Order: sequence, then C-alpha cells, then structure tokens
Amino acid sequence: MNNGQLSPLETFPEIAQAPMSEAPAAPSLAPAPSSPERFINRELSWLAFNARVLEEAFNRRHPLLERLRFLSISAQNMDEFYMVRVAGLKGQVRAGVATLSDDGLTPEQQIAAIHLEAESLMHRQQECWRELHRELAASGINVLEKGDLLEADRQWTADYFMDQIFPVLTPIAIDPAHPFPFIPNRGFSLIALMRNPRAKETLHVLIPIPDQLERFVRLSGSAIRFMRLEDLIEMNLGKLFPGFEAMQCAGFRIIRDSEMEIDEEAEDLVRTFESALKRRRRGSVIRLTLYDAMPPELKEVILERLELTPGDELALFGMLGLSDLKQLIVAERRDLLFPPLNIRFPERVREFGGDVLAAIRSKDFIIHHPYESFDVVVQFVLQAARDPAVVAIKQTLYRTSSDSPIIAALIEAAEAGKSVTALIELRARFDEEANIRWARDMERAGIHVIYGFLDKKIHAKVNLVVRREGRQLRPYVHYGTGNYHPVTARHYTDLSFFTCDPAFCRDAARLFNFMTGYAVPEAMEKLSFAPINMRETLTACIEQEITRARAGKPAGIWAKMNSLVDARMIDLLYRASQAGVGVDLVVRGICCLRPGVPGLSENIRVKSIVGRFLEHSRIVCFANGENLPSPRAKVFISSADWMPRNLDRRVETLLPIENPTVHRQVLNEIMTHNLEDEAQTWRLGPDGKFTRLRVEGGFSAHEYFMTNPSLSGRGTGQRGRRRRRGRSGGFV
Repeated sequence: MNNGQLSPLETFPEIAQAPMSEAPAAPSLAPAPSSPERFINRELSWLAFNARVLEEAFNRRHPLLERLRFLSISAQNMDEFYMVRVAGLKGQVRAGVATLSDDGLTPEQQIAAIHLEAESLMHRQQECWRELHRELAASGINVLEKGDLLEADRQWTADYFMDQIFPVLTPIAIDPAHPFPFIPNRGFSLIALMRNPRAKETLHVLIPIPDQLERFVRLSGSAIRFMRLEDLIEMNLGKLFPGFEAMQCAGFRIIRDSEMEIDEEAEDLVRTFESALKRRRRGSVIRLTLYDAMPPELKEVILERLELTPGDELALFGMLGLSDLKQLIVAERRDLLFPPLNIRFPERVREFGGDVLAAIRSKDFIIHHPYESFDVVVQFVLQAARDPAVVAIKQTLYRTSSDSPIIAALIEAAEAGKSVTALIELRARFDEEANIRWARDMERAGIHVIYGFLDKKIHAKVNLVVRREGRQLRPYVHYGTGNYHPVTARHYTDLSFFTCDPAFCRDAARLFNFMTGYAVPEAMEKLSFAPINMRETLTACIEQEITRARAGKPAGIWAKMNSLVDARMIDLLYRASQAGVGVDLVVRGICCLRPGVPGLSENIRVKSIVGRFLEHSRIVCFANGENLPSPRAKVFISSADWMPRNLDRRVETLLPIENPTVHRQVLNEIMTHNLEDEAQTWRLGPDGKFTRLRVEGGFSAHEYFMTNPSLSGRGTGQRGRRRRRGRSGGFV
C-alpha cells in the first residue's frame, strides 16, 4: 500500500556507485524495532555526502574551474569534519565514554570506521587533483613543478622570494635550545635536514608557512602559470640558512581539535567565548597529513615533537591542503565557470516601486533564493530603518557576511532613534569571533544586543518590524530557512517568507519574548518552535497520516532537509511506512534512515540533490486526506533539520504555509520539482549506499528554477505562465 505519494521511477536507468569503500550491508530481513541495525551511522553518512560532493569534481557536465571548486569544497569539508566530529569522538575516548551510537558503535569503533572511509576518500581527492591538473594544463592554466621552470622564471622567482616571502618567514632550528614551535590549525609547514659541508654538521629545521601568504604564486607573463609556495621556498632554502645545503625537505599539515567547551554558569558570556576561542586555537592535533615520499627520519621527528603515535598520520601522493585550490579559480577564464545566474528581483515588489512593506500589505509572498534576489530581505530591513513610521525592529542573527548590509541597516535604525533588538548567536561554529565583533559594534550604536541562552543555540531566522500606521501599530515579519547572509544567499537554496498576518506577527513577538526573557508562551496561534513544541507538531502530523493510511485513505509525506539523524523521528517514519504511508525525502547530507527495507521502510524513498547550488531549504508536506500535491495538504517551511540538537537544544521555527499562492509555490513547484530531479540526484539504498541516477537529458530542478519565475513573486503581469505536467500527474 502506497497512498498519496510519488511512485518510484518505473525503471531505474543505469547507475554508478560512488567510490566509497564497502559499507555494512543492511540485513536481509527487517531489523527488530529496537535493533541498532535499523540506523545508518551518522559519521559514515556524512562521509558519503562528502563523497557525493567530490564526485561533482569528476562530473564533466560542469565547467573545469567549477569542478576544481567542488574539489576544494570537499577538502575543506573534510578538514572541518576532523576538527569537530572526529575531535569529539577522540574526546569521548579520552574521557572513557562508552555510550553507543544509535547504530550500536562505540567511539573507538566509529573512529576506526571513519579512518577507513576518510582515507579512501582523501586518496580519491588526490586522484581527482591529478586529473584536474592535467585538464587545467590542457586549458592553459598551468601549475608548474620546480623542474618546469625556465631560466627567466628562476630569476623571477628568486627575486620574488626575497621581496615577498623572505621577510615573512621565520625558520626555526629544531634542537634543545629551540622548542618546537606552535603550529596553528590547518597550518602547513616544511621540515628539512640541512648540512653544513664545512663544519660537517647537520641540522633539522622547521619553516612554518604563514596563512597570510597565498598558497599559489602566479608567475610573470601573460600566460596563466602558477607555482606552489612550498616549492618556491624549497628552491630558496639556502637563503634562509646561509652556508647550509638541503639534504632532505618535505611538507606536512595538521588539523587541530576545534570543539569549544563553554561554562554554562559563566557570568560574562562574551568573555567566556573569547577565552574558549583562545583555547581552541591551541587544541590538540587530531590529524597529520604528509607526503608519502617524506623520508622516515623527518617523519619520526614530526611525530615525536607533536607527541603523535604512528596511525595518527596519513601519507598522501599528490598535494596537501587541497582546500587551497580555490585560489586557482581565475576571473579571466569565465569560459571555464558556470554562466552567470540571472538573479530575478520579484515582480511583486517591483509593482510597488520597490516598497517591500507595501508589497507585504498587499499579499503574503515567498522568495526562492538564489534564483530570486536576497536584496528583497536587505531592502526590508533597510526600508524599516529609514521609514520614520517604523518604531521597532527585532532581528535574529546566526551568521552574516563580513560587510553585512543587514547589520549596517540595524545600526542606522538605532542611530535614528528606533528601538532595535538583535539576538546574536555566539556559538555559530567558526563565526564566533565575527559575531562577537558585530555584537560590540551594535552595542556601541545603541542596539539592545541579546546573546540568547547558555544551553541552547538560537538558529531561527526571524525579523519583526513594527510600524505606526494611523493610530495603530502594524507589524511585519520575515521568516527564513537560511541565514541573513548576502554572500551564501547567492549559492544556497533557501526560502524567505514575508507576511503581515496578525497571527504570524503575534507569534513572532511571542518568540522574541521567549528568546529575550525566557518567557515561554502559553500558546502559539500558528507558529511551532523548538525546543517547545516543534517535535510535538511534527509528530502529530505524522500520526495523522498513519491513522489515515490505516483507514484506507490517501496518506503521504514529502520532506526536504539537510540532515535526518533524530532516532525518534526516524522510528516514527518507519511506523508510517509500515502503515502504508508513502514517504519521499530529499535529504542533502546526513541520512541515518534506511529506506526500502522490507517490513520496515519499503514505502520510504530517499534522494540527495548535489549540484551547482547547495540545497538548504527545509520543507515538510503532509497529504491531509488527499493525494499529494493538493490544495488541502499541510505545508510547512522550517529553519530546522531533523536532528536531536535542532529539535531539542536549539530555537528553531516551523511555519505553516496557508496563503494559496505561496502554498502552490512551495508544494507544486519547489517540492515537486525537487522530487522530479534526475540530473543531480543520488538515491539511497537499504544498504546505506548512494547511487547516482544516470538519465540522459534528465530533468534538472536547478536549471528549471533558474529559468522560471516563482508563483508568489511574479506579480500580476505574468499570469499566463505555461504549466508543466509533473511526474506525479499534478500540474505545476
């Protein structure tokens, strides 16, 4: 029984396996309801996601420099995975924590499995770099080796070294008189064995390479030619150590523990975070990567000085620090990049002369980023800041850009005498320092800065504007699925919902009161929010679908999220599948649910879309007694993934979509086309493996959204838009 749901593809095209090592196969029989085998390991699922990102670097449908960008992203992802997830597991081992993961593994077992998969993936990254290196050269972008240099190049590099590099380097002898220096996280260094022929003495030396230096040096001339910085330094070691000659030289790179421990009884949260950030910079070394050709003597010195044991290192053939490859993406080769995205400014706002508040008063609408401009969100805040009738602005901020126009507008509003409140989340990982700086800038401007909770992150994306209109106050509110970040908004798919519906606005005010004063509202009119009642709302909706399916009525669930980890929610979806509810999930990253297991999840299908844009919007739809898609379906947008931290330890929003036009846009356009996508889709099997769909000329959701304006944002002048029949049979 499979009610109210998209059917699986009638015939699966030829598929190709992601090049990951073998994962444990799912049991041939359905696991017992309490068996850990019903879950996929969280960490291994994340590695599988990063493997999908890496495969885009091999994807010849993409322009060459965009493939290079995917490789760089996958390498950066791996760094952060070790800095946080592996570091956390190693901390559990040191503390003697024996708690099993949901899939039944100890921390030690997880680390062992991670190393196996991660090493396979990192060797695959090196294979990708060798392939791209050749293709770049064929396209006129050369990364030269030392032996490729002409005599004129050698003279130029020698001069460049003395002018631009020599003054910045600090070579250090390694002996009892010179303690081994601190090497920062993701720091790249050279270690060498130098010999003085006259004194017949040898010396181990270390050359830390500062982050301030570009990893690739562009050579002189009109041709696009680069040289690795470490090669240039190695060629000039004699200038760093006069009278010595290099006998051995090799590079290495380290990853440090970047988790932060915060005292939840701290009296000054900002100072506590500043202290924690300083401690993080000196976190223990989690991973050492080095070249496989490194002489054993040099390797032994590094392991000893970093207090590592054999097994903590990984030897690679290729290039260390692949995340730096993004420096090779040169602007003059536009032909090797994606065509520029024509970002649309919504016609609905244009019809009101750019007056966002007037457009909201006319009708609720939703903006689909990056296809529609984030400038609407910026304009919403900026207009509120400059409007004399606006009396108050309340804003959550999790991440934003280094030159944030949102914060500039909030400061302008405060300086104009408006009441401005900003809720800054200090624990936005790797943005902590930036958020502290922003908080102090805003406090100096007179903004009421609130740091939220000690034990919960504020991850909700809400902006509330209160305007005096006649003798009354009219509130306007923006709810988002993504951050107030103009840069990432050009690359992440997200949703921005605007409304002046009194109930939505009152709920927004109640939410802010909860965040600023710990005032738990007695009731919300429309909005659900974590950690108070979001889990309960989702559970109730799923239970209703189960009841309908058991009664033989149409039942179905469509959901889109970044990660599905929460065991309770997964078990609830398993119950739904067993009752006959059709469940289709679009999960970009981690998915711990096993779909398609007989007797457990045969009515659940899971896909992942990885392509030009990072899928980031969270949507959940319930059939509500009719076949999906339907006007009666319950549709929600959210800031939360289905993870324990989001549902239980963060402030998140779950917003019902009721306006008919916005409802059709989210359900019939966005969700349906995501489910129909074939060009960028990977399907998850019961064995925990993802396989890429191979459909010649297959439908691409990203390309569709780039060329079709949204329903709610297109205004009155585009009513006659052509409709396209979806795979489900509904018109979209």
